[in-house]
Amino acid sequence: MLLVVLIIFMVVSPLKPARFLTNVPAKPNRNLKDIDPNPNTLVVTIKMDRTLMLNRIDNVGSVSDTSGLSMMLVDLFQKRLQSHDYRYELRDRIDLPDEMRIEKTVFIKAPRSIPYADVIRVLDGIKGAGASPVGLQIDDLN
Repeated sequence: MLLVVLIIFMVVSPLKPARFLTNVPAKPNRNLKDIDPNPNTLVVTIKMDRTLMLNRIDNVGSVSDTSGLSMMLVDLFQKRLQSHDYRYELRDRIDLPDEMRIEKTVFIKAPRSIPYADVIRVLDGIKGAGASPVGLQIDDLN
């Protein structure tokens, strides 16, 4: 009986999908540098000295203390909630509460030499502020 069950599992196991589909972004168009970024785009930059920068606002905390960054993001999300600044794809979804519809996307940009644990600490602070989704930017910092 055990042999029959073993043979069944050996036959069925190759039928499981062993891959997942991903979308790889296209190469950026270098001619579009003069386009202004979306004002709703939030980018947290981890500098080499482990300090944090939110868009162009310098020194909003450090890797070891992300409370300043978290508080700034919470305030920003609250202002977006009051001004009904919704995500583009959710602006017509009146069946969802406003808290779920506002733009809370944040990107993390860090040099490749920063340890993974430091990036995760910043990611935890950002998620604790309510950001969703959080993306990682992989281009190099000068």
